[in-house]
Amino acid sequence: MRQGQKTGAARRLRREATDAERLLWHRLRNRTLSGLKFRRQVPVGPYVVDFLCIEYRLVVEADGGQHAEPGMDASRDAFLRSKGFRVLRFWNNDILMRLDVVCETILLAAYRPPLFLPPCPGEGAEPEG
Repeated sequence: MRQGQKTGAARRLRREATDAERLLWHRLRNRTLSGLKFRRQVPVGPYVVDFLCIEYRLVVEADGGQHAEPGMDASRDAFLRSKGFRVLRFWNNDILMRLDVVCETILLAAYRPPLFLPPCPGEGAEPEG
């Protein structure tokens, strides 16, 4: 899918959001969740992710019944992790029924240091001299 097609798909997904996505977006938008800046339906590589906090490299996905098949999202998650993103997935029912727990889980993930930090450019090289 080309960039223009992904942008169009993202716009369509924003217009056709599920009830769970709308509810979660209400809690994530305008930095209302502890100052975290989220965007919704954002193209990332070949995919469009539901919610993205770039600052903390955090992707939040709201999953409905179409995600019930085991392993369906494995390649998508592997791609996102390979690009340095952490991926959280929540069932729509959990968002609708336990929104406070979902938001707390997002906060904990955002502020938890990643398990692996790649070295900054120039780090790890032997000093000259």
